[in-house]
Amino acid sequence: MSSADAGILCRVRLPLLLLLVCSSWLLPQSDARRTLAAAGAGAPGPPIRAVNLGGWLLTEGWILPSLFDGIPNNDLLDGTQLQFKSVTQNRYLVADQGGGATILADRVQASGWETFKLWRIDETTFNFRVFGNQFVGVNSTGGVVATATTPGPSETFQLVRRDSDKSRVRIRAPNGLFLQAKTMELVTADHTEDTNWGDDDPSVFVTNNVGGLQGEYQICNGYCITNATQVLRNHWSTYITETDFSFIATSGLNTVRIPVGWWIASDPNPPLPFVGGSLQALDNAFSWAEKYNLGVIVDLHAAPGSQNPFEHSATRDGSQEWGKSDANIAQTVQVIDFLAQRYASSPSLLAIELLNEPLAPGATLSSLTKYYLDGYNAVRQHTSTAYVIMSNRLSIADPTELLQFASGLTGAVLDVHYYNLFDSKFNSLTVDQNIDFVRNNRSADLAAVTNQNGRPLTFVGEWVAEWQVQGASKADYQRFAQAQQDIYGQATFGWAYWALKNVNNHWSMQWMIQNGYITLNS
Repeated sequence: MSSADAGILCRVRLPLLLLLVCSSWLLPQSDARRTLAAAGAGAPGPPIRAVNLGGWLLTEGWILPSLFDGIPNNDLLDGTQLQFKSVTQNRYLVADQGGGATILADRVQASGWETFKLWRIDETTFNFRVFGNQFVGVNSTGGVVATATTPGPSETFQLVRRDSDKSRVRIRAPNGLFLQAKTMELVTADHTEDTNWGDDDPSVFVTNNVGGLQGEYQICNGYCITNATQVLRNHWSTYITETDFSFIATSGLNTVRIPVGWWIASDPNPPLPFVGGSLQALDNAFSWAEKYNLGVIVDLHAAPGSQNPFEHSATRDGSQEWGKSDANIAQTVQVIDFLAQRYASSPSLLAIELLNEPLAPGATLSSLTKYYLDGYNAVRQHTSTAYVIMSNRLSIADPTELLQFASGLTGAVLDVHYYNLFDSKFNSLTVDQNIDFVRNNRSADLAAVTNQNGRPLTFVGEWVAEWQVQGASKADYQRFAQAQQDIYGQATFGWAYWALKNVNNHWSMQWMIQNGYITLNS
C-alpha cells in the first residue's frame, strides 16, 4: 500500500485510522484500496470510473460550436490559416524561403510557405504570421516583406471583404493603401481605394481558408473581454450544473476529470485575452462532488505557451512553446501549486494531473520530467493523499519512457489516451476489427505500461465509443463500448470517458447512457 493511499485515512476518525493503517501493511495493494473505499473517504479509491467534463471550463469549439456564433467574422479567428491567390497573376502569395525575405506572388500551388496564420486584433484587423514565424509587414519603400519577429504597427493589416463574396478580399496596409501584385516578383503596398472587384484589379485576392482553431484563445479574443466574459460566465454556470453531478453519481460513475487552463490561477483577473470566472465554477464543482461523494481530478489541459498545437491547449495559432525555458516550467509549477493549495483540504480531491497530452518532439522528455518532478513536489507540499497524474507524450515510439521515472514517486499515475481514431490505420477497420484491436492491441499497450508492483498506477484518461465505421448499429456501438470498458477496466487507476456532453452523440457519455448504448454495472 502506498503512502498516498494511507494518507486518505486522515479523513476518517482516529480509531478507524489507526486500525486501517496497521492492517493496510498486511494487505495487498488492491485489497488496501478496497478497504479505504469501504471506509467512506470522500474521494473513491482506484480503480475509478470517470467522465471528462470537456468543453466546460476550457473551450473546444467542436464540442459546442454555438458558443462561437456571436463572434463577428467568426471564420477569421486567431490561428486561421489563409492562402491568398492574386486574381491578376493567378498565383498565390508566398513568403520567400518560408520567411525572412520578401513576399512574392509566383506560386501555382499553395502549401506551407503560401499559408498565413492570423493574429486577430479586431474583427477586420490582423497580423499575418508566416511559416518561419515572422510577420508580414511593409518596409520603408512600400515593399511587402516577412522579416519582423514580433508584430507592430508596420505589421498590422485590414482585411476588406467583398459583400457579395466573402472569399474575395483586399488587404489594406498600415499606410492606408492596398497590397497589389504588380508582377509575380513584385508585391507592393501602394494601390488606391478604388476597385471594381474584377479580375483585372491587382489588389484583389481570392482567399482559401485551410483551417482554424476554436479554443479558449479564439473565443476570448474573438468576442473581446466584455462580451467574452458575459458569454463564458453564462456557459460556465449553465453547461455543467449540480444536476449533472447527480446524474454522474447515479449512473455508476464515481469521478470527474475537469480540464482547466493555466490562467485559472490568476482569476479573477487573468492575462488577456482570457477572462475571469472559471475558478468559481471549479469551486462549485468541488462542492457538488463532495455532496454526491464523487472524486475530482483537476487536469491542467492548457499550459502557458501550449504543450501541443491543438485548440484545447489554448494556443493562439498552433504554436507550441511550452517547456522551452526554465521560467516557463516554473510558471506552470506555480499553477499546480495554486490548485493543490486551494483544493488540498477537499475530501473529493482525488488527483491533480500535471499536464495533458504534451506533444513530442516539441515537448522534450528532459523538460517534461523536470516539470513532472517539480510539479509532483508542489502537490506534495500541500497534500500527501492526492494522486499525481502524468500524461504520456503524444507521438512517441516508446510508451514506457516515463515508467522508471514515475515508479519512484509515491502516488504517481501514468495517463494514456486510447482512441480508434486520428490515425489512418483505423479508417478501413470493420466493427469486429475495431473490437479486436481493443481486445488485443490496446490490451497489450496497457499491459506494457503497467508494472506488476503497481507503481506507477495506470490510467486510461480518455477514450470514446466512436470510430470510423459507417452505418454501425446500436448493437455494434454497445459491443465496442463494452470491449473498451472491459480492457480499460484493467488499468490500475481506472478510466475516464471523453466527454460528459457533446453535440456529437457518441462523444457524449450522458447521451450514450440515457439511450442505452453504454451500461455501467454497479
